[in-house]
Amino acid sequence: MCRVYLPRWLNYTLYALAEIAIIATDLAEVIGTAIALNLLIPKLPLVAGCALSILDVMAILFFYRPDGSMKGLRLFEAFVCLLVLGVVVCFCIELSMIQETSVGTVFKGYLPSSALVESEGLYQACGILGATVMPHSLFLGSGIVQPRLREYDARHGLLPQEPVSAASSTTDGYDKPTYLPSHAAIKHSLKYSITEVGLSLFTFALFVNSAILIVAGASLYQNPDALNADIFGIHDLLSKSISPAVGTIFALALLLSGISAGIVCTIAGQMVSEGALRWKLKPWLRRLVTRSISIVPSVVIAAAVGRPGLNAALTGSQVVLSSVLPFVTLPLIYFTARSRFMTVQPGMARYMLESDDEGRPITGSVSLPGGIDMSNPWWLTVAGLLVWLVIVVMNVANLVLLGLGKA
Repeated sequence: MCRVYLPRWLNYTLYALAEIAIIATDLAEVIGTAIALNLLIPKLPLVAGCALSILDVMAILFFYRPDGSMKGLRLFEAFVCLLVLGVVVCFCIELSMIQETSVGTVFKGYLPSSALVESEGLYQACGILGATVMPHSLFLGSGIVQPRLREYDARHGLLPQEPVSAASSTTDGYDKPTYLPSHAAIKHSLKYSITEVGLSLFTFALFVNSAILIVAGASLYQNPDALNADIFGIHDLLSKSISPAVGTIFALALLLSGISAGIVCTIAGQMVSEGALRWKLKPWLRRLVTRSISIVPSVVIAAAVGRPGLNAALTGSQVVLSSVLPFVTLPLIYFTARSRFMTVQPGMARYMLESDDEGRPITGSVSLPGGIDMSNPWWLTVAGLLVWLVIVVMNVANLVLLGLGKA
């Protein structure tokens, strides 16, 4: 959408910001994976852990096909779900080992307090926001649903034969006509996606992020050794204050979350580069380039810095994600609120045949008569803008405090 309907300079700017978010995410996930491997296998260097994370993600990407069959998509989703489930199990075990903490105290932690603007509170809050609502996940959500749309149209006889002009297309798929799903496929996939996102956000994501804070607060609060502790120090404190098993489970959860987030981040990076720039490279080479852009800075920092300063790098990367979030979400709010962009033609799926070098449609109107308006209602747009405004205020205040040296 950004490539097709926004000015070229703005599309490139948004692409650059999206890549910055992806690099920041990889910085956190790769270093986190390397640290987890180092905690589980102390003799394994951090750089070796980074290298192993690269090989793991590249292996998954070679088998993953965004335009492939639903079987491949479901296997990929199941693999990521298993990793997330492993993280949930780890934190369930850790929560069961916490003692002398009341339920009321836990729920009180969900209420805003003055601590949000004290010391590094706002800085850490922005980091948590960036880690929870990762900008690249917006691109991934819209890209990974494509096989489901196509499968629905094919199963219900709504997918027309691909135009013969595509026979001369190259194997990378960029010269092929663009697939436009039917209204029925969109409605079906929309219900599935809303349910999926709702369950993942309000069950797994909410639980895991809450569990991290609860475990940290219960075991590290008022502990003088925890004031300047990094991940290695937190692992040691958990092992000493609760039990050695908790420290091991913490490292295992860190490893599983790093692997799952790294895989998702890399695929999102591939989709961003394909959508914004229409890279005309072979699939495996495009994956390699996309992954390298994201992973090289992470490896360099892990190799050069080592243990000291990794905590600052991890938190800083999440703050970068929070800072990029308003720029990435504003086009989403804009496009979904306009009938011009959200009108779907009834009937069968279609193919868009003609486009210029930038992928912009040459023929056809954006909104033809008789189309079905699927834009967001005004109240949902207003709610989205209010949330967006809160995020902007948080990030601006955080940047001001950073400039004043108070964050």
